[in-house]
Amino acid sequence: EVQLVESGGGLVQPGGSLRLSCAAAGFTFSSYYMYWVRKRPGKGLEWVSSIGHGGAWTEYATSVKGRFTISRDNTKNMLYLQLNSLKTEDTAMYYCATSPSGTARGQGTQVTVSS
Repeated sequence: EVQLVESGGGLVQPGGSLRLSCAAAGFTFSSYYMYWVRKRPGKGLEWVSSIGHGGAWTEYATSVKGRFTISRDNTKNMLYLQLNSLKTEDTAMYYCATSPSGTARGQGTQVTVSS
């Protein structure tokens, strides 16, 4: 059974930074592409970023490119998302997932960007 547990969210001022973490279990983590998706207030689920098996290949939504960095540690079964230069519109529940649609995802971690 796929188990994904996100952490690291919080309240931050515009321009601030956060590092999200996702602990994975129940599947062969290193064999999977992994994803971060988010759900902003009043919006549907939105793909944010993808990372390949080994971490060398990454891809980002236009809205976060240059500000967010996805990474992974296959020795620890961990996925990360570094969020820099945060904007109020980045306020959302963030999920790690095994698909870009977010079908199999964790419970999420809330990121609130507000002054």
